[in-house]
Amino acid sequence: MMPTAPAPAYSRYPAIVLAMLLLVYTFNFLDRQILGILVQPIKAELKLTDTQMGLLGGPAFAILYSTLAIPLALIADRTSRSWVITVSLTVWSLFTALCGVATSFWQLFAFRVGVGVGEAGGVAPSYALIADYFPPERRARALGIYSMGIPIGLAGGTLIGAFIAAYVDWRAAFITVGIAGVVIAPIFRWVVKEPKRAAPVAGRAPVSAVFAILARKPSFWLMAFAAAMSSLAGYGLAFWVPSLLIRSYHFDLQTTALYFASLLLIGGASGVYLGGLLADRLGRADRGAYAKLPAIAWLITAPLFVAGFLSPSPVIAWCFFLIPNALNILWLGPITTAVQHLVPPHMRATASASFLLINNLIGLGVGSVAIGALSDGLTARFGAEALRYSAVIVACFYLIATVLAFVAVKPLRKDWVDEPAA
Repeated sequence: MMPTAPAPAYSRYPAIVLAMLLLVYTFNFLDRQILGILVQPIKAELKLTDTQMGLLGGPAFAILYSTLAIPLALIADRTSRSWVITVSLTVWSLFTALCGVATSFWQLFAFRVGVGVGEAGGVAPSYALIADYFPPERRARALGIYSMGIPIGLAGGTLIGAFIAAYVDWRAAFITVGIAGVVIAPIFRWVVKEPKRAAPVAGRAPVSAVFAILARKPSFWLMAFAAAMSSLAGYGLAFWVPSLLIRSYHFDLQTTALYFASLLLIGGASGVYLGGLLADRLGRADRGAYAKLPAIAWLITAPLFVAGFLSPSPVIAWCFFLIPNALNILWLGPITTAVQHLVPPHMRATASASFLLINNLIGLGVGSVAIGALSDGLTARFGAEALRYSAVIVACFYLIATVLAFVAVKPLRKDWVDEPAA
């Protein structure tokens, strides 16, 4: 049993912890997205197809990332969450750097698997740390701020990857961001202390007990599959939109990076923060709001993305893309908070990992390879525009997410577990 250290006794410390978790989460998505902006130069050098690139962006990363998240979350619940995050950051950063020395599809595939293994231990323990450091009335907002690591990391990976590739090569981009993550890991461990927990570590519930609780709650399954449908579209589009801009609008790599990063930073960052803020406010009166808000956001997202993809002008497309780039990830704060409240506090990391297993196996595992395979299949008919129409098809998965989230509203009110008294 590993003892936990008390958090420093000053009120700003939770904000410091949140900032460090945000930094690590930013690197999580930076290391994922850098492959997306480098699709074209990697394809050219290694002579790969869109389907192969989709496999690198999806299944290569997602399979072990998703399945290892549960045992690593269980270890985090029973030992030290901050240590698990530190080791995970080190591992995925090392494998990101190794991607820069790959000379074949299978080498790159193996290194991407390694990135997924490392990142498996990052998210669920972070959710649990946030739940420990922030009270229920501020939790969705804190998770929303944490989730800003997604648009910041996606934008950072796009910009860093594009400009290093333009001035050096694509290999240097992987090596640079990988080394940076290794440097940050010990700093994170020094700053982030393990908080005291309400339940003794020896009394932690087995993973089977967590599954048994979640399996009986319809809201868990509905929210997990709603998020998965959204992530299938979202992860797939985040991976392929840079290539779409290059093929359909004939952008160069730097112009693509600036265009895409501006959408991610303006739209994405505002969306995740707004989702957490609104959920905290509306959820006090109605627990169902944690599912209703994402449902409304996804309903608006789908048609706006389709309009953007079909726009003949990149300027018009940017205007259509901005709002759905905010709304498509508005769910992160509300739904991850709701999942935290389906189980008692000492089961949070394992519950989050169970949710992430479904979300990531479907979202990460299917999204990018589905668009890549569709693009290869439609190329004979649409040529360079095949990727555009593949994106339109996949954007419709947001409508499935909408229906599932609306259905989850009523059972969530019944399934919610209130915070125990301090």
